[in-house]
Amino acid sequence: MDGNRTVLVTGAARGIGRAIATAFAAGGDRVALHYASRRAEAEEALDGLAGSGHVLVQGDISTPEGAAGVVAAAVEALGPLDVLVNNAAVNVAHPLDRTTFEDWQDAWRRTVDVNLLGTAHVTYCAARNMIDHQVRGRIVNVGSRGAFKGEPDHPAYGATKAAMHALGQSLAVSLAPHGITVASVAPGFVATERVADRISAAVEEQSPFGRVAAPEEIAAAVKYLASPEAVWSSGAVLDVNGASYLR
Repeated sequence: MDGNRTVLVTGAARGIGRAIATAFAAGGDRVALHYASRRAEAEEALDGLAGSGHVLVQGDISTPEGAAGVVAAAVEALGPLDVLVNNAAVNVAHPLDRTTFEDWQDAWRRTVDVNLLGTAHVTYCAARNMIDHQVRGRIVNVGSRGAFKGEPDHPAYGATKAAMHALGQSLAVSLAPHGITVASVAPGFVATERVADRISAAVEEQSPFGRVAAPEEIAAAVKYLASPEAVWSSGAVLDVNGASYLR
């Protein structure tokens, strides 16, 4: 049942990650709130969580050592993990026709290191912890509509989110014998600080609801996929885009 679980949320200092951490804490879970460099915002997010027993975990998941260290710190503080939410991501603009080859390489390297390899390494360490402690755990990846719709100015972001979806589906099959579920959400535009300058009337009109999502709406979908009732949704990629892109 929900409540009194140990939850690690990566990239939780603000935006979608903070909303996800808030949702789990409100349900009685203890949250390890991960951040890379936004210490002040992470502390603010931690202070806003309901309940007690929550912790901050700092680390750079773009390296294998950093990813392993984040999971180890969360486990040390909270005990064996019940839930992992892979939310940390970078999104660097690099339109091919307006980007130098050097900047193109840098954007791809930075994006792949965090969005794909960071997710893969954090997931490996968290899943092994679940297996070692015989925890029937839940892993939820925050992917993107861009994996399907395309990201012309951010191709590495779209590509790594598509890879994240595929990774989740592969692991859903391999981890099912251990009682561990893996699923993903694929949001469209969400009203967060990161994309505030990109949200226009045209963007809002992509959805027939005439708006973009609130972070709390993505958090609600993540919380469902991490619930005991969602076992049979393991392997799913849940579109959470307000009917702005249908497939």
